[in-house]
Amino acid sequence: QVQLVESGGGLVQPGGSLRLSCACTASTRTFSILTMAWFRQAPGQERVLVAAISRGSGASTHADSVKGRFTISRDDVKRVLYLQMNALKPDDTAVYYCAAKPPGDSSYPYWGQGTHVTVSS
Repeated sequence: QVQLVESGGGLVQPGGSLRLSCACTASTRTFSILTMAWFRQAPGQERVLVAAISRGSGASTHADSVKGRFTISRDDVKRVLYLQMNALKPDDTAVYYCAAKPPGDSSYPYWGQGTHVTVSS
């Protein structure tokens, strides 16, 4: 069973930083083979991919809108996914979701409940 729980959201001023965490209840072995990702959904908008990280080598990809500011990483021993967010902008305000995809799946079947990030002065 894969359950995901996000934490670390909150209110931050423009230019500030936050680190989101996503704890996974699956075993270490299961977590290590999952492709993990962060999505976000701003008010009135569709949910979009922010960043993803593969199993094994941990190759990652980031949306153009966050490149150079956000970094996705994972700790397979602790079974935790992270998103380090720097130089935050008001446009980054959204609910951030953690998601997991087993090998061979084309979509993400496992989702967390989301954590709110508000960037405002």
